[in-house]
Amino acid sequence: MNTGEEACDYVLNLLPEGAEVHASMSRTLEQIGLTSIIEESGRYQAIRPQLRKLDRVKQNREFRRMGSSPDFMLGSVHAVTMDGQVVVGSGGGSQIGPYASGAGKVIWVVGAQKLVPTLEDALHRLHEYSYPLEDERMQTAVGRSAQLNQILIIQGALFPGRLNMVIVKENLGF
Repeated sequence: MNTGEEACDYVLNLLPEGAEVHASMSRTLEQIGLTSIIEESGRYQAIRPQLRKLDRVKQNREFRRMGSSPDFMLGSVHAVTMDGQVVVGSGGGSQIGPYASGAGKVIWVVGAQKLVPTLEDALHRLHEYSYPLEDERMQTAVGRSAQLNQILIIQGALFPGRLNMVIVKENLGF
């Protein structure tokens, strides 16, 4: 895709109306307007607004269950190697389970600047570029530091078509 707008339209065409969709907290999805469309259009069963209504302590089991196995999981990644390895870093890990195996289908929107030659380069990008920007964003948004507690490396999928990546020729996200 050439633009984030094209990527947004493309992803929306992949989602059946009424589908259960969990959009991860992603700067990329926010930039292209996909987060707000999923949450506000009324065309989908958006998971994140449902999660916001739950008491994370008293309803923790329901929170975890609802967020971990949506029909569709949307998000982005921190790096993609030339060999096709996908690297995702996370503080809380909420997207790790759905990306790895919990979601029925995963759709990642990825800015072309995230393409790197090797896994070593991908991990370097995560630690030296993405994480500092996320930390700055968290400091501004909620007044606390970001954490990098989990790193997921995906090298392939057991079920063809489960993992989908839309690469955009724009700088998107961290």
